[in-house]
Amino acid sequence: MKIYRATEADVSLLLEIRRESIDWLATRNTDQWASDFPDEEQMLAGFAADAGNGNAWLIDDGDVTVATVTLDAAAQPAIWTPQETAEPARYVHRLTVRRPAAGQGLGGELLDWCGNRAYEEGARWLRLDAWTTNHALHEYYRSQGFEHLRTVERADYPSGALFQRPARPAITPRLTRA
Repeated sequence: MKIYRATEADVSLLLEIRRESIDWLATRNTDQWASDFPDEEQMLAGFAADAGNGNAWLIDDGDVTVATVTLDAAAQPAIWTPQETAEPARYVHRLTVRRPAAGQGLGGELLDWCGNRAYEEGARWLRLDAWTTNHALHEYYRSQGFEHLRTVERADYPSGALFQRPARPAITPRLTRA
């Protein structure tokens, strides 16, 4: 599988992958991404900014895009404390594996890839926030070695379950940089 930086030309693909996940999540026992948070305009702006800054990544398996992830140094100040944001960390956002590639360990390998990049960039922590009510996702992150720090309850920010694990070297044999 090839992993490469998304460009602004890929914004529509990033949005397509997100919409597919929203549709799939609607069939599950979760309210993740069921509300207009962020709304479509904010999503487009976020994807464009992440692609423009080189923080959004796409993963192709042959001719098919199978996943995406964003990795950056931007902590959401509404949920991370000043002490936490002062520590060197990288933050995972929008990790999404398309359904045909699901169940094959790709999400875990992408988290390892992110942790490796964070380590190489001198970060101490790999962090992420998850939808507050998606307990199955919380358990998944725990199974990937993340520690639940706390849950921040905010009506304006439903993704307040905070997790971290040490940034560390990792081998990701299926992911090669394009």
